[in-house]
Amino acid sequence: MNQTPRLSSVLRCTLLVLALGSVVTACGGETKSHPLSAKPFDAARQIVFNTPQGAAKASPDKPLEVTVAETERTGARITDVTVVDDSGHHLAGELAADGSRWRSTGALSAGAKYTARVATEDKKGAPGTRTLGFETSPAKRQLTVGFGPEEGTYGVGQPIIAELSAPIEDREARSVVERALKVDSKPSVDGAWHWVNDEVLHFRPKDYWPAGAKVTVSSNLQGVKVSHQLYGGASDPLKLTIGDRVEAYTDASSHWMTVLRNGEVINTIPITTGKPGFSTRNGTKVVLGKEYFVRMRGSSVGIGGSEAYDLPVYYATRVTWSGEYVHAAPWSIGSHGYANVSHGCTGMSTGNAAWFYETVREGDLVHVINSVGDEMDTFGNGYGDWNLSWADWRKGSALVGAVRDGSSATDVARLRPRI
Repeated sequence: MNQTPRLSSVLRCTLLVLALGSVVTACGGETKSHPLSAKPFDAARQIVFNTPQGAAKASPDKPLEVTVAETERTGARITDVTVVDDSGHHLAGELAADGSRWRSTGALSAGAKYTARVATEDKKGAPGTRTLGFETSPAKRQLTVGFGPEEGTYGVGQPIIAELSAPIEDREARSVVERALKVDSKPSVDGAWHWVNDEVLHFRPKDYWPAGAKVTVSSNLQGVKVSHQLYGGASDPLKLTIGDRVEAYTDASSHWMTVLRNGEVINTIPITTGKPGFSTRNGTKVVLGKEYFVRMRGSSVGIGGSEAYDLPVYYATRVTWSGEYVHAAPWSIGSHGYANVSHGCTGMSTGNAAWFYETVREGDLVHVINSVGDEMDTFGNGYGDWNLSWADWRKGSALVGAVRDGSSATDVARLRPRI
């Protein structure tokens, strides 16, 4: 009875020997002659790279190729190729079915360092390996991204702006750019980029930013091929903090403004808005900036004749580039809460204007309702981004749907007044 386990072990080993022949000489022992037991040899003689010799740098516009050397075509084949740059990004490629060639299918980055590791085997199945380091030449044309607004704290309606150093028209190239632009919000948001024109993108969440959010914007474009001979360059990241949710509802029919912070009413203010012919634009606007003093002239926005004006204005909160403000209007105080008598701005007493000026910040929201005026422009005259539905906003992404038509960067700049 005590011999049974040992006999069983011997039988198993014997059967294994019979099954594998010369591969196994003892229970668990391999022969030194089997190819899999050999240390991989240097496959330098077996394979050829299409990279330049010496210190010359490879062109990022050409694919990387690894082929079996002519002298080894009948006896060797490539079994695996791994190519990684110094940032840890893998280069995609395709290996021929017969193992004679590997060719990159992804684009090489410009100005990058790569390590290529190639595995081979000879006609007997013995493994070989070869490692090559090479660099790609820097791009002759670079696409950089400038992010806005400036670093700081903003309201929940502030869009992220990405301005490109060169126009991008091709949809595939736009997709490359979008994939490289990263917006990280804590807490996270569901958001998307929207192409305003060939050189400008806006990013906004589906809903407003969460109050207190920390937002980091960055670009992974450096070295990435965007289009023919155009590669991404380095771009500085941007960090923003989102403040409280502050919103003002301007009711042009009741002549009152209601201001809320985080959903709670904190003030109601009697106001006047645009009179007939100069009605204030309806829609959601984003605070663009604040100016303690502005000299407002009708001539700067094309208003003359009997409607001409030249006024010193205090506590002016800007909501459009063309000159719409929320500001102090002591000359019309008798109409506040009763009638619309302005040329399009929202006027209030000096005390209320000072309070509003001190309460809001860039990125806060001003909703104008019940006006007979035009709708707020989506782009070009401030940030009307929130007047697009989420479905229409996503259509402006190259990764989602058709790109909407937008004014050129020159047209956008032209709308900014010089006061």
